[in-house]
Amino acid sequence: MLRPRVIPCLLVHDKGLVKTVQFKDPKYVGDPINAVRIFNEKESDELMVIDIDATRENREPDYKMIEYLAAECRMPLCYGGGVKTADQAQRIFSLGVEKIAISSAAIHTPDLVSEMADRVGSQSVVVVVDVKKKLLGGYEMYTHNGKKSTGKNPFEFVAKMEALGAGEIVVNSIDQDGVMKGYDLLLIEKIRQSISLPLTVLGGAGSLQDIGNLINKYGIIGAAAGSLFVFKGVYKAVLINYPNWNEKDKLINEYSPIIKA
Repeated sequence: MLRPRVIPCLLVHDKGLVKTVQFKDPKYVGDPINAVRIFNEKESDELMVIDIDATRENREPDYKMIEYLAAECRMPLCYGGGVKTADQAQRIFSLGVEKIAISSAAIHTPDLVSEMADRVGSQSVVVVVDVKKKLLGGYEMYTHNGKKSTGKNPFEFVAKMEALGAGEIVVNSIDQDGVMKGYDLLLIEKIRQSISLPLTVLGGAGSLQDIGNLINKYGIIGAAAGSLFVFKGVYKAVLINYPNWNEKDKLINEYSPIIKA
């Protein structure tokens, strides 16, 4: 039976693991390889690693880092950051990465989605949509760590990505990033209405109950989080954590009549 996925999202900056708030002020929280080892022990469903420097610095992905991460990782691994061509995607895939995420490249070169799908399979092509609320209502897509406005409607865009062969959409709320006050459910609802693809949500989870609420509303969905899995307590002490099997089963059984039915 398909189950919701609970996914830690790790941000890499200057080769270290960081956490941001609304895409700003990256705070160092540890070594990425050590974090992967801990999530291995905790039997994470999946792991997402995003190099937040690569696109901003206009450089290729750090293949050596990716190789180290993939060799260490004992769960499905999604990598994003700096991927601009199908050749790069295929090289990353050959290193042992199961999913490859693109964002700004999908905006500037939409046909890349189809090219990547032909090379590595649609199931391995993930399009990340970084979204921010507009002052007068609605939502808009951004790139380059939330610094560049695209003027694009995210709901039209994800529908186009599905038509081009994307296998999954990750919707990331810039407004909710690192705030830990819950997911933007209105944004998720509008994205869900726009596509039939697997959907993963990122930005805002501050408790397991937030994940439970998401599962309750959408059933089989990817619930991703950053701060929730690297901080602990009201003072946000750095402590990598992840729900055990009993906690995850409770989330699914208690919160999701969709799945139980």
